[in-house]
Amino acid sequence: MPRISPLETREQSTETQIAFIQHKTIYNSRITNAKPTLGHSALAFKVYMQWYPLFEEAKTILGARLATHFALSISEASQSDYSSAYFRKTIIDSGEDPEQWVVSDQEQTLLNFGPAIGENKGFVPDEIFKPIRKKYSNEKIVLFTAFAEVMIANNIFNNVIQTQIDEHLQPCVLQHQTV
Repeated sequence: MPRISPLETREQSTETQIAFIQHKTIYNSRITNAKPTLGHSALAFKVYMQWYPLFEEAKTILGARLATHFALSISEASQSDYSSAYFRKTIIDSGEDPEQWVVSDQEQTLLNFGPAIGENKGFVPDEIFKPIRKKYSNEKIVLFTAFAEVMIANNIFNNVIQTQIDEHLQPCVLQHQTV
């Protein structure tokens, strides 16, 4: 049960409704449970939706596949069932099995970098950062870091609020096993 329920359409301010319409139009994106929850504050919604331009730029640099795996690796490190399910579904819809993804050594360096930011509260060990420094420009490192941090912020929001996972994402939620 979410700690804060998503706003029903009739409860949304005009500013929030306009922000939702703009978001759907610009990004051809559905309004998932997290968005009308953020809609309790139109400003919070607008701030968190800056994730989208960062993701679009990451896809331009990395390609959609690696950018999506980057986002999934960050979400899994943040223990966000909500975001992990979203990216797992995106990967599955692209025809790939998220449990069997094969990446190159170069791709793996990036997939180590994002989770390290979240797991270590931003203190990325040199052995993880040095390969990133070798491969990417300052501009790209800043973009990837900002994207990872905004992704982590989204994950933290969903974890704190206990955002209810959308029905269409339910099949993509990993069942955690306790040892």
